[in-house]
Amino acid sequence: MFHGSQINAQQGGASASLWLTDSLRHAQPMADRRGWREKLRDWAEDVELVPDLGQRVGSFSWFRGLATCLGLCAAALYLSPGFHALPGEPQPLMASKQFDEVRSQMITPLAMGADSGRRMGPTDAVQPLRETPERPQIELRAQIGGSDSLGRALARAGVSGGDVATVTSLVAGDTSAGLKPGTPLDIVLGRRASRDMPRPLDKLAFRARLDLGIEIKRVGGVLQVQRTAIHVDDTPLRIQGVVGESLYRSARAAGAPPKAIQSFLRVVAQQVDLGSISAGDRYDIITEYHRADTGDVEVGDLLFAGLRRANGRSVDMLKWTSDGHSQWFEASGVGERRGVLSSPVAGRMSSSFGMRRHPILGYTRMHAGIDFAAPYGSPIYAVTDGVVSYAGRHGGHGNYVRLEHGHGLATGYAHMSRIAASPGQRVRQGQVIGYVGSTGLSTGPHLHYELYRSGQVVNPLSVRFTTTSQLAGRELTAFRMRLGQLKSLRVGLPVQVAQKSAAPAASGK
Repeated sequence: MFHGSQINAQQGGASASLWLTDSLRHAQPMADRRGWREKLRDWAEDVELVPDLGQRVGSFSWFRGLATCLGLCAAALYLSPGFHALPGEPQPLMASKQFDEVRSQMITPLAMGADSGRRMGPTDAVQPLRETPERPQIELRAQIGGSDSLGRALARAGVSGGDVATVTSLVAGDTSAGLKPGTPLDIVLGRRASRDMPRPLDKLAFRARLDLGIEIKRVGGVLQVQRTAIHVDDTPLRIQGVVGESLYRSARAAGAPPKAIQSFLRVVAQQVDLGSISAGDRYDIITEYHRADTGDVEVGDLLFAGLRRANGRSVDMLKWTSDGHSQWFEASGVGERRGVLSSPVAGRMSSSFGMRRHPILGYTRMHAGIDFAAPYGSPIYAVTDGVVSYAGRHGGHGNYVRLEHGHGLATGYAHMSRIAASPGQRVRQGQVIGYVGSTGLSTGPHLHYELYRSGQVVNPLSVRFTTTSQLAGRELTAFRMRLGQLKSLRVGLPVQVAQKSAAPAASGK
């Protein structure tokens, strides 16, 4: 019994020994594999396989990354599949007419620029024309551009020189003041006798003024003009309201035209600080307003600017012409007071008055003005009322305008891209006289602004002046009567105009 147990124990110990030996033998390769993985991971951490080719240019890792990139590109090109045409059944040849007929029904013409179009190919019944027939009439609409004339607009539309001369002579008295930019021209050109001749003008219709329509027709081979008078209501427009977050937005919401609001802000800004206007203040705007029976409207000049303030000085300004000069007067009859000249352009000052190194000539010399950096084409405004004494090319100034303001003061505006004033013209403060450009000795679009006193240039920032006038006697009485008339106007459109505007809508219901 004892010997049997001993033998079994010995056999069990031998089996355990064999199992341990076998386990160690199998565990050794796994340990080796784990070691290789750790070594591979350590190598991958030490070696940057995909370096950024935009950094460390010229280093060993950069060249290794470049080689890897080129190798991958070469492998992609080598392994890329080829593009070969798919084999198809050969088609029998067709005659050219048959091929054109079939081709016109496919999408191929559309892909090739629609040279045949959506049509059937020609057959034997089709005969080519000797020449393409022309349309009997051409109806088109042209438009008067800025600083444009009726003759130039008609010539651009294709009207012959003889017809242009006839039209301009027929309407010379009606268009002496020039047509408003944007005026549409409805033109009908007739049939011409031969292709080497211009088409004759058969009909022309346009609006010479708000109260005058003109129609020119060819009757019996001769152009004749017909004028149609249009009734216009000239009752001024009055808009009142309460200032909210913004005076401009509040006035626009009340129906005031943008042109009237801009003029209103300019007038009020001469009396009070616009930043001090707060919510709750009341504004009163009266402007010229012309309404034609056709429904067309023209907004004229601002006539009255009123501002009732909860805290601060109120404003009552009326535009009045005294001694042939229009200016703004307070309700008491005192003329407007002006401080510094207004800015000639909406831009920042980029160069001041004084000695500086010229950016083009390369040497130091006197900079006889100040420069305003502004985008190309920005409008340039007259800093105050004056008369244009010069408008044209002026050496290094390029396109240049000079204004005379009286009392020995004058201003100059240089490097314009386009001039919008003419010599002898009287301009008002804030009126557009040109547009920012880079003509003459200029390195970029900007305005060079100069101020002259008794013919000598002075620093524009150093000049201040005030003009005051007091109405008296009959002129003061007439001024107060006009002020009372305007303040008695109803707010909004007149009753009869509102009824005319609402009548079509009511009948439509």
